[in-house]
Amino acid sequence: KKDTSNPLPPAYSPRYVEAAWYLWWVKEGFFKPEYQSRLPHATPEVFSLCIPPPNVTGSLHLGHALTVAIEDALVRWRRMMGQKVLWVPGSDHAGIATQTVVEKSLHKDRGVSRHDLGREEFLKAVWEWKESKGDRISHQLKSLGASLDWERSCFTMDERFSRAVSEAFIHLYENGLLHRRHRIVNWSCALQSAISDIEVESRQLSGRTYLAVPGYERKVPFGVLFSFAYPTEDGDGEVVVATTRPETMLGDTAVAVHPDDPRYWRFHGRNLRHPFTGRLLPVVSHPLVSPKFGTGAVKVTPAHSPIDLEMAQDLALPSVAVIGEDGAMTAAAGDWIQGVRRFDAREQVLSALKEKGLYRGDCEHTMLLPFCSRSGDVIEHLLRSQWFVDCEEMAQKAVRAVESGQLRITPSYHQKIWTNWLSRTSDWCISRQLWWGHQIPAYHISVSEAPSFQDNKDESEGFWVAAHSESEARKKAASILGKPESELVLKRDEDVLDTWFSSALFPFAMLGWPERTKDLEDFYPNSLLETGSDLLFFWVARMVMLGEQLTGRLPFREVFLHSMVRDAHGRKMSKSLGNVLDPLDVMSGISLENLQEKLKEGNLDPRELKVAQSGLVKDYPHGIPECGADALRFALCSHRVQGDDINLDVASVLAERHFCNKVWNGVKFTLSALGEGFTPLSIDELRPLAPLDRWLLDRLRQLAEECEKNLQSYEIHQVTAAVQAFWVKNYCDIYVEAVKPVLKGPGGSDAQQVLYWGAELTLRLLAPFMPYLSEELWQRLPPSASWRAPSICVAEYPSPQHTAHWSYPEETRRFDFVYSVIRTLRGLRSNYNVTKGRPQVCISCSREDELLSLQSFLSPMQTLSLSGPIQLLGAAAQTVADGVGWASAEVTDGCHVYMNLK
Repeated sequence: KKDTSNPLPPAYSPRYVEAAWYLWWVKEGFFKPEYQSRLPHATPEVFSLCIPPPNVTGSLHLGHALTVAIEDALVRWRRMMGQKVLWVPGSDHAGIATQTVVEKSLHKDRGVSRHDLGREEFLKAVWEWKESKGDRISHQLKSLGASLDWERSCFTMDERFSRAVSEAFIHLYENGLLHRRHRIVNWSCALQSAISDIEVESRQLSGRTYLAVPGYERKVPFGVLFSFAYPTEDGDGEVVVATTRPETMLGDTAVAVHPDDPRYWRFHGRNLRHPFTGRLLPVVSHPLVSPKFGTGAVKVTPAHSPIDLEMAQDLALPSVAVIGEDGAMTAAAGDWIQGVRRFDAREQVLSALKEKGLYRGDCEHTMLLPFCSRSGDVIEHLLRSQWFVDCEEMAQKAVRAVESGQLRITPSYHQKIWTNWLSRTSDWCISRQLWWGHQIPAYHISVSEAPSFQDNKDESEGFWVAAHSESEARKKAASILGKPESELVLKRDEDVLDTWFSSALFPFAMLGWPERTKDLEDFYPNSLLETGSDLLFFWVARMVMLGEQLTGRLPFREVFLHSMVRDAHGRKMSKSLGNVLDPLDVMSGISLENLQEKLKEGNLDPRELKVAQSGLVKDYPHGIPECGADALRFALCSHRVQGDDINLDVASVLAERHFCNKVWNGVKFTLSALGEGFTPLSIDELRPLAPLDRWLLDRLRQLAEECEKNLQSYEIHQVTAAVQAFWVKNYCDIYVEAVKPVLKGPGGSDAQQVLYWGAELTLRLLAPFMPYLSEELWQRLPPSASWRAPSICVAEYPSPQHTAHWSYPEETRRFDFVYSVIRTLRGLRSNYNVTKGRPQVCISCSREDELLSLQSFLSPMQTLSLSGPIQLLGAAAQTVADGVGWASAEVTDGCHVYMNLK
């Protein structure tokens, strides 16, 4: 334990205050739920939640710091309330992100690709990377003061968690909620993997727009509608089609028109000839075609368009794939263009159409262009066999859970968004063509004469079994097929599962599911899920759907979604902009030069690096000063996290560092005022008579009420604002200043008690937000009872029940009026530039009640207004103070103040 017997240093230093406490907290087991049994104020209530698992090879930024600050504030509050609290840390293997980072690193350091290494060696390299980088996040969390139970920490690729992932897949498959289907998928050519619908971002283009595409040096134009002609089979006519994707025309298998469009009735049933392949394309009619789009005739490319595939399935049209997984044209496109990249192929196809006299022009076109949110690549629609989770039934249950009140979402406006999105959700593609991740636990079974089991049969690839291991799969298949195990040939799917699939299991897999562990019994369902609003569908909805399906219960009772953190200019945090800050740099301070060096350690290309470095010079010309963890946490929690996005400025964190200094100095004064041998009364015993003492205790009572009410409703910024206002204004600026003359007089003993409890209770109210500073100062206060908690983090949180007897409404009402008089007198001093001396003051009050109020607080009023003798008079004061050299001001209709300026 840190030695607090020495006097406080003269000035507040985050580095001094935050040293040593965290290791002691962990060693003493304060963050473990088992510690609750030692607390005399323990309650039967349980509070559990998991931290949104960050990417294992990443680094926390200020957005993560907001999550930690909010969750730790709630966790520490609940723990101090005597509840049995479990907050589980964890990290996510982040399939796409991690594999991309490691591949870039291998290419940069060793000049090799994952294919050069092979799957086994590449995975070994990823694990080595994980071991070397994974501790950074835990160091950041500990530095922030996050009160996590580290002994229960889990990683989504741990053996126990991996078994839970396989169990979930097997359960869904065997219950008919997971199928392998041949469908159009969203494909990222940059990642060479499928992604789910939710990972696709659509950008609205109003016309011709040049955009950067990964792998292309020049920008590529989009938002253009091209028209070209397909001649009829016998050459007596043509049909002009319009498309934004002319390169895919090499895979056209038909031209479609709306059945009610009279312009094309004469072409119904006729064939058109493909100018490059010679293939005959039937003119077909289908209601999905819009007569208003382009020419009203559209090319049909079933292998590269979901709508075209739907029409092709209705009309029994074939599919021809002309773009491969790498984004290059395939052999089916023709020898003349095979291997050419898709957007380069676009230019070649247009040139060839012009040469054949079939090009009919282009025009600007408003369109939605789909992008991969992971890579920034333009989505390619490819026809692939993948695993899909059937979400419709689970989504309906998730909607009903919110509508029935079983699941509460805060802020409440997200409930409508939740219902709308889940009502329209599609099947979830969970196959990813990666090597890093949970390999899909599904085995393709080959036998000489397999019976047709439609429920277990893929549309194109035969018979599959889901199992934890090959031996288990072999037994299952042999039982289903009635064949000896020796006759079966098994091949495991090489793809891995979507990272969000394993993340969706976190609330129960972290507790040991599918085993019936004590942790699962004690802490599931979780009490709360707190995360950023951007993860509502990526993560929260999927947890709710899979949690209820796999465990029979909702994974948590409540969801609290906080706002997004942006930079001071309102921009999204982005490494390429140089505005992604490491919380450690804000806490410890960092020079501009070191900020720029850290940028170079990343994987930015030279152009992005230049932009990012310029951004740093503009925003942090002198670097970032040391602010400390407490100031950063308090600044983050001081924003209204249930509202709009948060524009975080380092200057606001620095302002809270100044508040830390105010707390430091206030407690330092209190300690000196208490002196040696001070023994505090209990809260129940403290019932002072002095009006100012009563006023402060009543304010303290109100503060405890306000903190409890706002913590319960997650209005965290109201709590920080209330505590800060009480300490700065009521405690330091008013009470401390007013009692300085009193401390050595007959009322000094009561004033000491009030000073003590004002500081002690404020530190406990502050502890969830500023754990280091509150611990450092609280440990130095004299113990207040026969039993005292060893740490403030397990001390009892002040509640309105503790302070209910400090209800002094009359004193509070009277002092509110007196303080308005004090402000008026201060205003007179300022207006007339009275900087020295204590001028004579007369106050006239026509109301007896106001006069009594002033009499009650005469001494503190004189001290706080820096006045000389104060004369209280009735309405006659004006005649007394109507001489030359007097200044006057009105407080209320019946109250005026006069100051002698002579």
